[in-house]
Amino acid sequence: MTTDLLASMVLAIWPYLLLGRGAFWLGRERDEAIGGRGPWPAITAVIPARDEAECVGETVTSLLRQDYAGEFHVVLVDDQSRDGTAEVARAAAAALGAIDRLTVLPGRTLPAGWTGKLWAQSQGVEAAEAGPRPPELILLTDADIVYAPGELAKLAARAQAGGYVLTSLMAKLRCESFAERMFVPAFIFFFQMLYPFAWANDPRRSTAAAAGGCMLVRREKLRAAGGMASIRSALIDDCALAKELKAQGPIWIGLTDGVRSVRAYPAVEDIRRMVSRTAYAQLRYSPLLLAGTILGLAMTYLAPVLLTIFATGLAKILGIAAWLLMALAFQPILRFYRVSPLWGLALPAIAATYMAFTLDSAYQHARGRGGMWKGRAQANLKDADVHDSNVSELS
Repeated sequence: MTTDLLASMVLAIWPYLLLGRGAFWLGRERDEAIGGRGPWPAITAVIPARDEAECVGETVTSLLRQDYAGEFHVVLVDDQSRDGTAEVARAAAAALGAIDRLTVLPGRTLPAGWTGKLWAQSQGVEAAEAGPRPPELILLTDADIVYAPGELAKLAARAQAGGYVLTSLMAKLRCESFAERMFVPAFIFFFQMLYPFAWANDPRRSTAAAAGGCMLVRREKLRAAGGMASIRSALIDDCALAKELKAQGPIWIGLTDGVRSVRAYPAVEDIRRMVSRTAYAQLRYSPLLLAGTILGLAMTYLAPVLLTIFATGLAKILGIAAWLLMALAFQPILRFYRVSPLWGLALPAIAATYMAFTLDSAYQHARGRGGMWKGRAQANLKDADVHDSNVSELS
């Protein structure tokens, strides 16, 4: 009887997730084109770049090739790179005859209390605002993000039509290696579960989310929110910024095929480093939240498998049902990434690995190596920002 009760509780989790969290798993929020007419607002793209010579040329090229009728300029902040990042960016612009639309700024020394990316972005925004005609919109993007030619116009049209203070696209991550096929769709699935896009896009709800690779923001609203300084120590900077900006007006986030990341994660170790960098920050560096998260993940993803294998009678049937619902929920994002639907049955194993990555994130933080990125350990318990706490807001 006790096992049957436990199995009933485990099964109840999945109908709630499928029906009670904004239908996150369907991925219905997409960047379909919205009709837009001029005048088109002036836009400046800000790219923070630290040792990004491998990717930045493709990023700069895709931005300077945008089919956009309005004024558009790119500011790249070279965050003390050691691999010729700035030279690669300039060469890409020169090859298009567009060197006049690219500004490369040497990044200043990182001050205490800032993460490297946010400090670089802050300098880029400052440069955009210092011009004689500051742009209406600022595109905060990353050095590994590549845009299809019409994406900037689609972003601007959506921002104008909806009056959004923040318009963000979840860049389509590279999904080619075995490690990427195993972990990338699940990464997006888990993100949408934590931050249902329908809830983030609903001005009546407090849930706020953005994807840091592509965020189009209204410059005046960013300033009203306190600028990048308002989230200067946040490791999960995209959702932190979304929270600040949602207080200024409506926001929107969706999936896209037209904005993609070219950064490769060829091995499981590469995925581990990516997840471990911010996982413990999402839990506000709290051992209690860490324990609760591990327990919750075990109940949600591992218990159905254990019941299926080891239980009998009703408990086994309920375990199988929970496992099948789990696999069903995973199907839309698997289709979006064009990988085998059989990965749905492997979601418990994938989730178990993410649990291990989360524990490793806590371990790295305890070692003083939390938030490690490009040679910088950026997480500091004393500087932990309350902005990261929005992960726990489920309403």
